[in-house]
Amino acid sequence: MPTWVKALLIACVLLALLTLAAAGAGVYLWRQHGRGFVESTQKTGAEGQEYGRHTDAKGCLDEGLARHTHAVGLGEIVRTNIFLRTCLDASTPSPGFCDGVPRQIEFIRSAQWQQQQCQQHGLSPEKQCGQLFAQVQQYCEARRPGQK
Repeated sequence: MPTWVKALLIACVLLALLTLAAAGAGVYLWRQHGRGFVESTQKTGAEGQEYGRHTDAKGCLDEGLARHTHAVGLGEIVRTNIFLRTCLDASTPSPGFCDGVPRQIEFIRSAQWQQQQCQQHGLSPEKQCGQLFAQVQQYCEARRPGQK
């Protein structure tokens, strides 16, 4: 058997072992922390809905920005996005809130707008700031004429 075939077989076996190890680690982490994560995201969604019932879309964004500023770790960032989205959906529309917000399908404009919003609000792109403003885009897109 040629040497290159042996090397290829070894590489495939190693890749398969790494895949199994990653899957095993994922199952272990889900069993240890999955239920708590799901419960905390559901609680955050309920908080967002409650907050949104008493404010407008701008108030939701302001609270989402404040939470994002203090978020530490991916879990908190995800919960902040959930809070903002559920808050926006339950809130009273703010006049002009969606003015200038690009559609999500406009990929380049969306990325530029998200980056501009992050800079404007003094947020770090390393903390997935663009995802926060993607929630705003989804909210605004759902309210455009001709949308469901």
